[in-house]
Amino acid sequence: MKRYSRRTILFSAALPIARGQNPAAPYDLLVRGGHVVDPSQGISAVRDVAIAKGKVARIAESIPETEAVQIVDARGKIVTPGLIDVHVHVYDGVAPLGIPADPNCIAKGVTTVLDAGSSGAHTFPGLRKYVINVVDTRVYALLNISVVGQSTLSPGNQWGELIDLRLANTKLTIKTIEQNRDRILGVKIRLTENIAGRHDLDALKMAREAAEAVRLPLMVHIGGTFSTLPKILDLMRKGDVITHTFRQEAGGILDDRGRVLPEVKRAVANGIRLDVGHGAGSFGWAVAESALKQEVLPGTISSDVHQYNVHGPVLDLATTLSKFLHLGLTLEQVIERATRNPAETFDFPRGLGTLAPGSEGDVSVFKLEQGDFELFDSVKQPRVVHRRLLPVATIKAGRIYGSASIPVVTL
Repeated sequence: MKRYSRRTILFSAALPIARGQNPAAPYDLLVRGGHVVDPSQGISAVRDVAIAKGKVARIAESIPETEAVQIVDARGKIVTPGLIDVHVHVYDGVAPLGIPADPNCIAKGVTTVLDAGSSGAHTFPGLRKYVINVVDTRVYALLNISVVGQSTLSPGNQWGELIDLRLANTKLTIKTIEQNRDRILGVKIRLTENIAGRHDLDALKMAREAAEAVRLPLMVHIGGTFSTLPKILDLMRKGDVITHTFRQEAGGILDDRGRVLPEVKRAVANGIRLDVGHGAGSFGWAVAESALKQEVLPGTISSDVHQYNVHGPVLDLATTLSKFLHLGLTLEQVIERATRNPAETFDFPRGLGTLAPGSEGDVSVFKLEQGDFELFDSVKQPRVVHRRLLPVATIKAGRIYGSASIPVVTL
């Protein structure tokens, strides 16, 4: 039995890139012969994908190699739209949770991410200047209702960004979002007892006010809260997102008998969305298994990858997706929750999360490896899974990320 490697997997030398014979060919890049899974178009079949001028130009059963300048041989691989991870922490060097975006996102098949509250009104300018504007990964953000973002909480300092409610500032949150609507897609609040304490609902009301003022979704971190989840849900609205849905510890979606709370089912029926947000302490095999048996599925599968879980148990989004394959979701359902659904949950620019002609030329290539692999949840419980997705190559806006590391061969 193998354990998932902790090394950063960039690309496999087994995926050759070839130069076509016609430099004036209509397509810049052809991803040839992979099993394309694109839930936005209902495609799950062997197809060729052609890209021109950074956009998807064509999908067909067969596209002649002579029509492309460069060819990626994806035979035997899974080809998807560039993955979207709606819960990461990539404010490296400022938020203690932060990790570098590129080696942990685009190098792992994730072309687009949503930094979930690492920055607040006072610290977002730095996120924009030193991360968003310079990395290859396409980074968007949810703005923390606390002006300092997640710049305070670490294992050595347990006082979070809302330990003092005066750090929450609705007016500054609204102002910062209005000035940065091209990159901020919503509001984030973390509700845990060591952060907001008895004032958690007061803080939530402030976040609610900000989200409504800018007409964007609110993402709420649950678990370990002073207030009960039903009271929290009462303050949420259609389009808002609960993250850490399958949390094992107190404050999750199950009652003490393992049943999904009726308030959770009602909230989902009313348009509140469920996100995984695996993280270091927010995903339990047992909770997910129980919820799925009760037909409560997440709308989006996200990693919540950060400094304290990137070496395990999270590792990356592909590993999180692999866990849901083990839990019984189909490959198509898993990919949908990391492509189409994220694109519909948040107001990303059109053309992400799909391979429809005219969309952004973002493509992820994976190997679906068969075997026995031990993966862990956030409470160190193992499961032996028999399939896992391994990132092989990532294409963003028609360009192969890190292609210098892949040998170019002549057909």
